[in-house]
Amino acid sequence: MNRYDQLIVDLGNDYRPQREWGEGRGVLLVIGHFLVGVAGGTWLLSTVFGVSAGFFVAYVFGALGGLTHLMFLGHPEVAFKMMRNVRTSWVSRGFVGLSLFLLGGGLYLALLLLQLGDAWQALRLLAQGVAMLGALTVIGYMGFCYTASKAIPFWHSSLHPALYIAYAVRGGIAALLVIAAVTGTLANALLLQLWVAVSAIVTLFFIFEIQGAWTSANVAAKWSVRDVLAGRLALTFYGGTLAMGLIVPALLSSAAQTPLIMAAIGLASAAGDFFMKLTTVKAGVYLPLVMPSSRR
Repeated sequence: MNRYDQLIVDLGNDYRPQREWGEGRGVLLVIGHFLVGVAGGTWLLSTVFGVSAGFFVAYVFGALGGLTHLMFLGHPEVAFKMMRNVRTSWVSRGFVGLSLFLLGGGLYLALLLLQLGDAWQALRLLAQGVAMLGALTVIGYMGFCYTASKAIPFWHSSLHPALYIAYAVRGGIAALLVIAAVTGTLANALLLQLWVAVSAIVTLFFIFEIQGAWTSANVAAKWSVRDVLAGRLALTFYGGTLAMGLIVPALLSSAAQTPLIMAAIGLASAAGDFFMKLTTVKAGVYLPLVMPSSRR
């Protein structure tokens, strides 16, 4: 079915799912949000644990996320126009944050590679500070970006920003698990304990958000929950978010902590995070143009 025919079908329904993000070209936006979230979380945790390799991995993810955003927009000049509304738009703040991350992070990594002396310490700290400001911005802006969409009740939740922040941190842990498996420079047990703790927080946030949407008076939000738990998105949710993102890593964490197992936990966890974002984005349902009860 082409986009026009799909639009006609959707307009004939009381509850119309949004298809701009998460379907067709819109998948690029979900990929971009996933990549920059992992980038921000990896940079933050690499700073905490002092993992130099993590900075490079985070920067690559951030650059790929920015490129994916530009591919979604189609015209790079659109991004520069969107950056003008920082005072009112979370999308603008996200673009500014990503720009700060790439500029500050690029300079910091260049200084790190060159191994310059103490005379460059001030510039190195400045670059690291700019990169961290950008990383914190990209970690936080995505949830607020969705929450600002008042026409989609399922996204308009106070827990949505917290959920995205928690998932960014979990993505950073997943990246460090893979880095630890490759380099052997981190304590696997500590990372696993941190992964379990953050995963528990993520699960609670998601349950509370689903419960809040289902018990609300908004029928459109309930429709989104139905799509996730027992409708068109159930396979993605149960197979991707739950099985791949939680059950598989949990089972693997009980096995011997070999480098291969650590890498598998990190990759499975990251895959589950992507499917969570894809599921919640595609679950967005617009408020009805005309309430069904008014037609009678």
